[in-house]
Amino acid sequence: MLSSVLSLLLLGLVPPARPQSPQFLLSNHPHAQNIPTVHESAIQARRILNLSSIATFSTVFPEDHSTTPLENRPHNVGGAPIGLTDYYASCSPTPHEPTILAVSIATSFKNARAGSNVTLSLRYHPPVDHPSGEDIYTYSPANLPRFSLLGYIEPVPTSEVEKYHIDRCFFESHPDAEAWKPGNAIHQSWWARLVVEQVYWFGGFGDRAYIGWIPVEEWRGVSQDEVENARLVGEHGYQKAPPQL
Repeated sequence: MLSSVLSLLLLGLVPPARPQSPQFLLSNHPHAQNIPTVHESAIQARRILNLSSIATFSTVFPEDHSTTPLENRPHNVGGAPIGLTDYYASCSPTPHEPTILAVSIATSFKNARAGSNVTLSLRYHPPVDHPSGEDIYTYSPANLPRFSLLGYIEPVPTSEVEKYHIDRCFFESHPDAEAWKPGNAIHQSWWARLVVEQVYWFGGFGDRAYIGWIPVEEWRGVSQDEVENARLVGEHGYQKAPPQL
């Protein structure tokens, strides 16, 4: 009987065992093993911030209905959220607080100037040449880490831009953005940063990854060495943690 089953497996007539479905999706399993710590999760989040340079900026429209003729904003969107993709970069002296080239006419920054807080949402994109996964869940977008940074936008002083070459840092990631750098002839723009006040992390399915808030002190306390030495699933050098006994 065993030899018959093996023969059928070799012929591809018997489907392989199905991968084990996640036991918890949107919250942590109370008895799960090998879930990364909050600090390890903070390192992973900072790694994603370092690898990426595009995020979704979410803001809220102001309640007042004053608009310019060019905007033509509907009168009933006051208090409604809107998320738009924009550029950012991780630049010194605060690589944990995304550097932004804010264009004054853009909706996200108009809402921010009107008093809206700002949330940046990011997700991890594995390298295109990543190795094959253990099962269908390894690279499932539902299981890959993502997070949000909640805070507010503040201008970066010109002295700081010059001292730390923030423009050079930003344009290394976004060379096309030189067209709307401060002083351009198209739109008014200015250097800014997101001052991070809260971090919400969704590391993956709840039976294998941490899900929850990361204290901002933990977020700020991650060193650049930790960021540069970290590896996420799919990156060269990534090693899955061994199961706990």
